[in-house]
Amino acid sequence: MRKVYYIYNPKTRTYDRIYPTRRQRLLSIIRRTSYALGVLMLIVGGLYWFLGTPSENALRIENSELEAQYEVLSRQLDEALGVLEDLQQRDDNLYRVILQTEPISPYIRKSEAGGINRYEHLEEMANAEMIIENAQKIDYLKRQLYIQSKSYDEIIGLCKQNDERLQCIPAIQPVSNKDLKRTASGYGRRIDPIYKTIKFHHGMDFSADTGTPVYATGDGTIKSSGWESGYGITIEIEHGFGYQTRYAHLSKTQVRRGQKVKRGEVIGLVGSTGKSTGPHLHYEVVNKGRKVNPVNYYFMDLTAEEYDQMIQMAANHGKVYD
Repeated sequence: MRKVYYIYNPKTRTYDRIYPTRRQRLLSIIRRTSYALGVLMLIVGGLYWFLGTPSENALRIENSELEAQYEVLSRQLDEALGVLEDLQQRDDNLYRVILQTEPISPYIRKSEAGGINRYEHLEEMANAEMIIENAQKIDYLKRQLYIQSKSYDEIIGLCKQNDERLQCIPAIQPVSNKDLKRTASGYGRRIDPIYKTIKFHHGMDFSADTGTPVYATGDGTIKSSGWESGYGITIEIEHGFGYQTRYAHLSKTQVRRGQKVKRGEVIGLVGSTGKSTGPHLHYEVVNKGRKVNPVNYYFMDLTAEEYDQMIQMAANHGKVYD
């Protein structure tokens, strides 16, 4: 309803109606319009403040989706790293153990990528912390896959040599001893039969009659054949792959230095030469310069049950002949 304005006239003591001019009406319209526009702007501004612009809302939704994708990527990278760690453990604790080679150095496996400021260019990006974390995981995964691929290349090469290795590794008993009754004494601390003092026995003794055949326990080359102080007539075989074997107190050798021999080939005869108290064979296995327990190198000659029996017999303090 349109407003009507009046003014008091003291002369006539009445109220006279006021009719606004065109200018006044225009100014009134402008004032009301400005007021309405101001209120509208405040409302719209408030809505933008609390709800955001359409573009900001779109960016917010996009950013939320990116964060979700980065989290999914991070979980997938963690799963891939877990699978890789399993492959590394199999490599070090299974494949390399079977092939008798050293595991990959932890220093090499855990090496970091070079460059202090490698991820500096990512620091200005939105979600920089999450992006840098995933970038670090990806770089680490790439490095470890490269190292693991090189390791598998090495293992493939070792597998190609494995047939030859298996032929060369000592794997049978040096005398015929199927019933194990010739097992006299094993590897470990024993009482010296001559000096009656405790010493470390670095091999295994097999009791046998003089002239009993002695066999090469793996393919190799005769390193020496002749007399050695304390050992008497002795044969040493170089098998390669870090292995050597020694056959001591023989009565006779049937091989010469430099001769190639095969596993199971007769190389000498049992005797009692050198520091010995009776006919027997003293047998040693050397791996990478260290004398090791020969009982672990009869796997081609014994069943599981016979192997267990051999371990028990070799572990006792039976008679030592040298």
